[in-house]
Amino acid sequence: MKINYFVIPLITLATSVIGSVITGRGMDWYRTIKLPAWTPPGSFIGTVWTVLFVLATISALIFWNRHQSLQSRQLIAALFIINAIANVGWSYLFFGEHLIKPAIFEAAFLGATCIALVITLWPISTTAALLIVPYVVWVGFATYLTYIIWLLNR
Repeated sequence: MKINYFVIPLITLATSVIGSVITGRGMDWYRTIKLPAWTPPGSFIGTVWTVLFVLATISALIFWNRHQSLQSRQLIAALFIINAIANVGWSYLFFGEHLIKPAIFEAAFLGATCIALVITLWPISTTAALLIVPYVVWVGFATYLTYIIWLLNR
């Protein structure tokens, strides 16, 4: 068995667990802020993130198993790692520190890393790139939601 079948899901799981812990610690605060009426329920948000993490993991595995140059492998692996850090960073800013405005910019940066992944994965594997597209859409929505929450609570 290739080590990437263990390491890539482990990185995804670590990202998910760290983000979940930070989010969980901020839920008391979250329940006190104003939210738009169209904010999805927490259970739906959790389900969406689970699906997105699974899709991103599959995308990373497809990419890693393609025989491409070391340079492209390093670039795309770095993008996946930066994306994971940005993902946790948003949870830290929003739920951990209650810094809604900086979280908007962090979410936009997270979205940019998703778009960069789609663009750089496309020539290697269209399938791997397309698996990231729902992540791009969701992060766009989450960025907008964060912006509206900031407007309601400034």
